[in-house]
Amino acid sequence: MILAILPSRKLWSETVIRITSRILLDDAELQFRFVRSSGPGGQNVNKVATSAELRFNVKANRSLPDEVKHRLFGLAGGKINRQGVLIISAQRFRTQERNRADAIERLVKLLQRAAVRPPKRIATKPTKASKQRRLQGKRQVSEKKRLRRSSIRDE
Repeated sequence: MILAILPSRKLWSETVIRITSRILLDDAELQFRFVRSSGPGGQNVNKVATSAELRFNVKANRSLPDEVKHRLFGLAGGKINRQGVLIISAQRFRTQERNRADAIERLVKLLQRAAVRPPKRIATKPTKASKQRRLQGKRQVSEKKRLRRSSIRDE
């Protein structure tokens, strides 16, 4: 996936990340921290901090609509801490730049999923045949249990 990064505007800082046609994120709202990564890295594995940790404050963000924030809290689960900060850790690649791009890409995908309004469920009534099947099943279970009982009259 190629990120749509727009040139800077007066209201925005260096770059803008397009989530949907109506939702744009300022690159300045993203905080990065680089730490040493586990996994492959060759000679640099214990020297270079290549793992990217992206922090995005969902609660304080003003560009996301409230309904998108609400869905994001449900989708992100344990990735959002109590302060409302979404934390994405990326360490798939051996360079900071690629891990940074990977973290941004994962954030964009998550926000795009949260931006989609789920379809409303239309309540339907059970069909006549399904009611009959349910009642027939109940009769069979009842009959099975009735046959298991020991009858007092037999003794």
